[in-house]
Amino acid sequence: MASLAEELATRHEVTVLTSRGPGSPSEVMENEVRVIRVPVYLRKQRAVASLVSMFSYIPQGIRIGRRLGKSTPFDVINTHFVLPSGPVGDNLAHAWGMPHVLSVHGGDVYDPSKFLSPHRHLVLRFAVRRLLRRAHTVIPNSQDTHGNIQRYYTPEIEGTCIPLGIRRPATNIGSREHYGLNSHHKLLITVGRLVSRKAVDQLITVMSKLQDEHARLLIIGSGPREQELRRHAAAIRVTPKVLFMGQVEEAEKYKILRMCDIYVSTSQHEGFGLVFLEAMASGLPIVCYDFGGHTDFQKNNVTGYVVALNDLDTFVDRCNTLVDTAPLRQKMSKHNLKLVESYYIDRCAAGYEEIFSTAIETWSRGIPQHH
Repeated sequence: MASLAEELATRHEVTVLTSRGPGSPSEVMENEVRVIRVPVYLRKQRAVASLVSMFSYIPQGIRIGRRLGKSTPFDVINTHFVLPSGPVGDNLAHAWGMPHVLSVHGGDVYDPSKFLSPHRHLVLRFAVRRLLRRAHTVIPNSQDTHGNIQRYYTPEIEGTCIPLGIRRPATNIGSREHYGLNSHHKLLITVGRLVSRKAVDQLITVMSKLQDEHARLLIIGSGPREQELRRHAAAIRVTPKVLFMGQVEEAEKYKILRMCDIYVSTSQHEGFGLVFLEAMASGLPIVCYDFGGHTDFQKNNVTGYVVALNDLDTFVDRCNTLVDTAPLRQKMSKHNLKLVESYYIDRCAAGYEEIFSTAIETWSRGIPQHH
C-alpha cells in the first residue's frame, strides 16, 4: 500500500492514517506522503501487529482521525483491509460526509489457515458484511477475493477489481559467490513470512526429492516457524541445500531474486500474491498451487506451472522439469517480464484515481453507493 500512496502523491495530496510501531514517529513526511501513526496497545514489532494492537487501532484511529478532519479538507477516504481498518474509515467517512472506498486484500475476509478468519465467525461475518454494504465502492484485489466476498458475506457486491501493483525494480543482479553459491547451482527461491499458511515445510521436503544434486532452496523471510523449519531440514538431511536468508532490504531482495532460476511457493492461499509479481519482474518462472488470487495471472505452462493444491508429487515433477530445462525457463522468463508490465504501480494508481473521481462525482450528486 505504501507504493500506491507514493504514486498517488505525485499528483495529489495524500495522508495515510496507520498504527504506530515501536520506534516510529507519530507524524512524518515520506516521499511526499503525510503519514500519521496512531498509538496502539501491545505492538512490540514494527512489521507485525498483535491482535490487541489491531483492535485498539479502531477507537484510537477514529479519535485521531476526527481531530485530523477538523484541520484538513479531504475529498475521499480509501481504507485498506475490512478489518481492522474498515470501521475507522467507515466512521470518518460518515462523520465528514464523503465517499468511503474500501479496498479488500484477501486475508481480511478469508484466510483458511487462521481460526479467527472472519468467514468462520457469525459476529465477524456480520461486521464485515455491514462494512462492505456501507462502503460507497468496494475494490477487491483479485477475482478470488471478489468471489469470497460474494460467497461468505454479501452476493450483491459487484466490486471493481484492481490488482495490486509493484514498483519497477532495479536490474542489479546479486553475486552468487557472496552467498556461498556458484554458477553450477540451480537456485529455487521463495519469499514470505514463515507462518503456517506459507507451508514452507513442503518446499523443504521438495528439496529431498529433486534429482539435481546442485539444486538449492533460498528462503527470504522470518517468522514463528523458522526454528521448526530448520529442524525439519535437518531431520530429512537437506540442511546444506536450504539457505535461510532472513529479512532483507527491498533492493537486496531483488538482487537475490534476479540471481535465481525458479520461484516456488506452496502457500495454501493468497489473496493476491504481490511476491509473484516481484518474481516475474525478476524474470523467474513460477511453480505454485492453484488456490488464491494469484491465479488471475498465473497460467499453467505459460508463466510456469500451476499445480493442484497440495499435490506435492506433481509439484516436485514440475520443479524437476524446470531445473533440467534451461530453454523452457528462458521462454517462461521472457513471457513473465512482458506480462508484469501490466502490473506496475502506475497502472494500479491510475485505476484507483478513476474510482476516486467517480466516487466523488456520484457522491456530490447525492448517489450514496456505487458498489
